[in-house]
Amino acid sequence: MARRYVSICFRYLTTDWFTLRQPQLKTLPFVLRTSEHGRMVITAANAIAEQQGISRGMVLADARAMTPSLQVLDDKPDLAGKLLNRLAQWCIRFTPVVAIDPPDGIILDVTGCTHLWNGDIPYLQSIITKLYTRGYYVQAAMADTIGTAWGVARFDNNIVIERSKHIEALMQLPPQALRLEAEVIERLHKLGLHKVKQFIRMPRPSLRRRFGNHFMMRLAQALGQQDESLHPIEIPEPYHERLPCLEPIATAPGIEIALQQLLEKLCARLQQEQKGLRKAIFKCYRIDGKTEQIDIGTHLPSHHVEHLFKLFQLKISSIEPALGIELFILEAPVVEDHHPQQEAMWQGVGGLQDILLTELIDRFANKIGIHAVHRYLPDEHYWPERSFKEATSLHEKLTTAWQDKPRPLQLLKAPERIDVTAPIPDYPPMLFRYKGKVINIVKADGPERIEQEWWLQQGEHRDYYRVEDESGNRYWLFRLGHYHEKIYQWFIHGFFA
Repeated sequence: MARRYVSICFRYLTTDWFTLRQPQLKTLPFVLRTSEHGRMVITAANAIAEQQGISRGMVLADARAMTPSLQVLDDKPDLAGKLLNRLAQWCIRFTPVVAIDPPDGIILDVTGCTHLWNGDIPYLQSIITKLYTRGYYVQAAMADTIGTAWGVARFDNNIVIERSKHIEALMQLPPQALRLEAEVIERLHKLGLHKVKQFIRMPRPSLRRRFGNHFMMRLAQALGQQDESLHPIEIPEPYHERLPCLEPIATAPGIEIALQQLLEKLCARLQQEQKGLRKAIFKCYRIDGKTEQIDIGTHLPSHHVEHLFKLFQLKISSIEPALGIELFILEAPVVEDHHPQQEAMWQGVGGLQDILLTELIDRFANKIGIHAVHRYLPDEHYWPERSFKEATSLHEKLTTAWQDKPRPLQLLKAPERIDVTAPIPDYPPMLFRYKGKVINIVKADGPERIEQEWWLQQGEHRDYYRVEDESGNRYWLFRLGHYHEKIYQWFIHGFFA
């Protein structure tokens, strides 16, 4: 597919920004100033000031002599760069590839995008109108090359150059349209070359000898004979889908319909390539310039539309459409291979391989948080709090077997000190005090001695008891150290169901 580019020029970028914050400046000539070599110099002028002969680079005293009523404001450092970056972020609603073109422009790669607005002209007019509504005066053009679009946007009134007509469009433009240095442009004018058509067919060696390699590169880029790369402010994800809206969407059903359509397109592509997403981001671009987004994650690669839609549906209520959403984007930043597993016809699948189980876990994780769902595996340690570890995934296999001994369902993160009354020498406790409450024990079993590995040996051994109180509640207690040593301590370590 032939490339298409849009160049947008913000002729009064910084002065428009000041006008938005001080509306009274809209009808007044005003400039921005900064100190340069001990004198005040104009860095930007609005349209009214330009009509009165004031331009950028002029000394402020000379401008005030020409226009006594001139309003003057201090320029802000790096204001233009920050504004371009912010506007480029806003322009992502029109194309995923947007690059900043300092000092006053933005470049859009619009290949394959304009049909969503019913053609090139409606597409570009929509961009210009919306930027004007936001308070910025812009000049824009669309062409097959970045160089042509840049020149036409600044030196011609034609906003859309037909496909393969970019060379004809360049012919009537001045040399400045090729983005050349001031010295080269001055040299061309001295030679009487005031239009591109006057030198475009000259021998290339002669042009190179007179004007240098940079001149030849710019000319070749404008003609489409040399590629020109863009540096997008955001690298578009390989797996993403876009859905622009003819009318702003402000209702939950409308958002769900848009999400369903994007999921169907994305999952169809993933399924065809035997891929599945592990993370997805749903972005909603509002007409007021703000962006709402929600994201989901899965434990296994998935391209199941219904399951993914249910995960997003849990969070759709958090989207605030305000006056309406004009663009929806669905991205899958994390994608993995997804190969269907062979299933047994007569045997139940069950276990961790059951896709219904993983989808249930996904719903829990996206509703209450990914950190609230855990899977544990046995670890090769005797100490109870070290005898298990958290699994990294559902596919991780056991490296050792679980201990075949009764263990509490709820284990405390760290054992807690308790006061215990117990006979001697190794009888179970009779009662203990826990969190200010005295608990009488009616049943007990133990002791079970647990020691650390011989290469650790960082403390005394533990004698564990399983005990039950009058209400049927069961606890896991242990004594640290020998009873006869008089330095022993009692702890509670867990609760049985």
